[in-house]
Amino acid sequence: MNAKAAFPLKSVLIANRGEIACRVIRTAKAMGMRTIAVYSGADRNALHVKLADEAHAIGPAPARESYLVIDKIIEVAKQTKADCIHPGYGFLSERAEFAEACAKAGIVFVGPPPSAIRAMGLKGEAKALMTAAKVPVLPGYHGDKQDAKFLKQKAYETGYPVLIKAAAGGGGKGMRRVDKQIDFDNALEAAKREAESAFGNPDVLIEKYVASPRHIEVQVFADTHGNIVHLFERDCSAQRRHQKVIEEAPAPGMPEDVRSHVTKAAIEAARAVNYVGAGTVEFLADGSKGLRADAIWFLEMNTRLQVEHPVSELITGTDLVHWQFLVAAGEKLPLTQDKIRLHGHAVEARIYAEDAARGFLPSTGKLSALRFPGGNGIRVDSGVEQGGEVTPFYDPMIAKLIAYGATREQAFDRLSDALGGTVVSGPRSNVEFLHALADSAEMRAGTVDTGYIERNLEALTKAGDTDFAAAAFAIEELMRREQAKQVEAVRRLSPSARCSPWNAQDGYDFGSARDIPVSVFVNGARVVARVRQNGNSLHATANGAAAQASEFVEAGEMLIAIRGGRQTSVKLAESSNADLGRAAGNGAIAAPMHGKVLSVSVAKGDKVAKGQRLMVLEAMKMEHALDAATDGVVAELSVAAGDQVSEGAQLILIKAGKSEAKAS
Repeated sequence: MNAKAAFPLKSVLIANRGEIACRVIRTAKAMGMRTIAVYSGADRNALHVKLADEAHAIGPAPARESYLVIDKIIEVAKQTKADCIHPGYGFLSERAEFAEACAKAGIVFVGPPPSAIRAMGLKGEAKALMTAAKVPVLPGYHGDKQDAKFLKQKAYETGYPVLIKAAAGGGGKGMRRVDKQIDFDNALEAAKREAESAFGNPDVLIEKYVASPRHIEVQVFADTHGNIVHLFERDCSAQRRHQKVIEEAPAPGMPEDVRSHVTKAAIEAARAVNYVGAGTVEFLADGSKGLRADAIWFLEMNTRLQVEHPVSELITGTDLVHWQFLVAAGEKLPLTQDKIRLHGHAVEARIYAEDAARGFLPSTGKLSALRFPGGNGIRVDSGVEQGGEVTPFYDPMIAKLIAYGATREQAFDRLSDALGGTVVSGPRSNVEFLHALADSAEMRAGTVDTGYIERNLEALTKAGDTDFAAAAFAIEELMRREQAKQVEAVRRLSPSARCSPWNAQDGYDFGSARDIPVSVFVNGARVVARVRQNGNSLHATANGAAAQASEFVEAGEMLIAIRGGRQTSVKLAESSNADLGRAAGNGAIAAPMHGKVLSVSVAKGDKVAKGQRLMVLEAMKMEHALDAATDGVVAELSVAAGDQVSEGAQLILIKAGKSEAKAS
C-alpha cells in the first residue's frame, strides 16, 4: 500500500451497526480514513455511533425503516461526501441494487460487483454455474421447473433422504428433510409456503441429504487485476437450526489433498462469476468417514465478509477489512497465494443475548455488567459496552470471542478459559452453553457435524442450571456489606455507638448462634436463603447448597458470582423478608428471624390499616420492619421494645379475615 496520504479513499460510510460496524471503523481509522456512522432511533447511543468520527440518523428503530432503506443511506453518503460505503454483513450487504445505487451516486461500494451478487444470490442458478465450471455440486435438481410432480420425480431419482430447500434464501427457512416418497407432497407444500413468506420467492431445489454433514467453507479474495487467492478453510459445523455457533480454522482432520481440492474449487467458483473482493465459498462434506475429496460438494457462495472472518485473519496474519478497502480502491491484493501461510489454529464463539434454557429465546435489556477476559491469544470483537442496551429490533449478538493458539488444543483451552471468565449481566446470554459446547468431548475431538447440537441440546443447556453454591457465597458477601453499612450508620449517629449492641461482634442475642432467612433474587428468581451467624462467622445456604468460593463481579447492587465458568447473579430483595414475616391463616404474625425488637408502634386493641408499621426488628446489623398487610385490630401483643425474640415466635395477633404483616 502507498503512503496514507496517497490512498484515494479518504472517507467511508458504514451502512451497518453493532459489532461489524465497530470492526470496520477500527480498521478504517487505522488507515487514516474519516468514518461516518448511521443509526436508527434505537441506536442513538450505540457503541458504533460513539466510535465513528461522525454519525447521522436514518430513521426509526425497525430496520425496514432505517438500515434497509437504500435511499436514506445514499443521501447521507452524498451529504457527508463519503468516498465509499462499506455494507458490513447482513442488511444490504448482498443486495445488488444497493451496489448499483452506490455506483449511480458515484460512491465506491466496498464489495463485489452487482453481477456477482446476482449470480450467487439464487442457489439454483449458482449451482448451474458451478456445474459448468466443473465445481463439484451435491446431487439433486437445481433448475427452474417447479411443477410438483416433476420435483417429486427428481427427488426419487436423487434418492431418499433428500432436502427441499428454498432457492432464494438461507438460514434454514423453506427447508424440509424428506425420508420417504409418501411424505414429499406435504413437505414440498410447506417448504414453498415458507419460502414465499420469507423471501418472496416460492421456488425450491432438491438436494441429496447427507447423513453426517460437515460445513466447510473457504475464504477467497479477488482484486480487479485478475488475482484470486484463498486464505484456507474454516469449519462451521457447530450449528443450531442452520445458524453457526462456533467456527474454527483450519478444519480439523483436513488432509492436504482434500484442502488442495476444495480451495481450488473455491477459486474456480469465484472466477466463474468474475468475483471481486471478499467472499466465502461454502461446501457440504460427508464426515462419516473423514474428509474426502469425492465427498465434498459446493453449497453456496456468500458475496460479503463473513461473521467468522477473524479466525481466517488469525491463522494468516491478515486484516481482511484492510484488504477490502485496498481492493475497493483499485489496488492489487497485498499478498500472492504463495505468500499466504497457515500458522496455528483459531476458534470463534458467537456470544448472543439469548436464553439457552428456554429455547434460545432472544433476551433484551441494559447490560449492567459486561466483561471479557484478555490474555494471550484472545481477541474480542464487540458492538456493545457495559451500560449499553440490547434492543429487540436487531440480531442480539453481543460479541465474538476468538481464541488463537499454536495448536487446536491450545486454541480451545484458551477459548474455554475466556468463556469461563466472560460476564454478561442484564440480558440472558448463551455464554454457559458455549462453554459447555467448547468443552464437549466431540468438539474437542473435531468430530462435530451440523446435527450435533440438536442431538445433545439437553446436556449442553443443562450447564445453565443455577449454581446455588456460588449464590450462597455471594449472599455471605452481600450480608457482610449490609452489616458494615449499618454499623457505619450507627457510628455516624452516636459517639457512644462503640458501646452499642450494634457493635457487638458476637451477634445480637449475645453469643448464641442464630439461623436467619433472607430473601434474595438468584438469576432473577426469588429465593429464600438461610444465613447462620455465630460470633464473627457467617455462613449461608441457598436452596440447600452451602457456599463455595467464587469470583465476584460488581453490577450495581448485584453481585455476579463466577465458579467453574458458570455465572450466578445475586441481589438482596428490596424487602428482603417480605415473604417471611407473614401471618399464618389465623392472623398470627411470627418473627421472621432471631433478633431484637427495636420498637413497637401499636398497642393491644388498636385498629391498624394495611401498610401501617407495626414494629421493627434488628438482626445481623440490619433493620427489618413488619407492616400490616391488611386492615384489622390488634388482638394480642406478645413483645415490647428491647425484647430478644426467636425465629417463629408469635409477636402479634391481628383479628381480621386473612390479615397478615409483611416485612420491608
